[in-house]
Amino acid sequence: MLDSSRLCRVLLGVLAASCAAPGPQAVPAPAAPPQPVSLAPVRDDASAAEEAKALLAQAETDVQRARARRALWLKAWEDLLAARQAVAAKDHALAIRHAKRASELAQLGLEQLAYPAVK
Repeated sequence: MLDSSRLCRVLLGVLAASCAAPGPQAVPAPAAPPQPVSLAPVRDDASAAEEAKALLAQAETDVQRARARRALWLKAWEDLLAARQAVAAKDHALAIRHAKRASELAQLGLEQLAYPAVK
């Protein structure tokens, strides 16, 4: 009987140990990944002015080339005039946008010459 009581104690101990397992541990929630910091590139006024003047010069060259080949679109001319006015008003962002568009439209006018004329 001594063996059975010892066996009972061991089984009772194992059973008690399994029931006394630590409760659910609080797992800390994973920290949210840090939001990427988007820094706008710092553009000083002098570099923006130089870029606007360079793009305006390129647009004038493209418009003159398209005009010489009789491929100038009216919108390209209007954007060139708007870019000139924006440079005079020192609105460099607007000048850059209009100069790029004038140059692009002048190039498209020249590319249009490669297509056959439509009657």
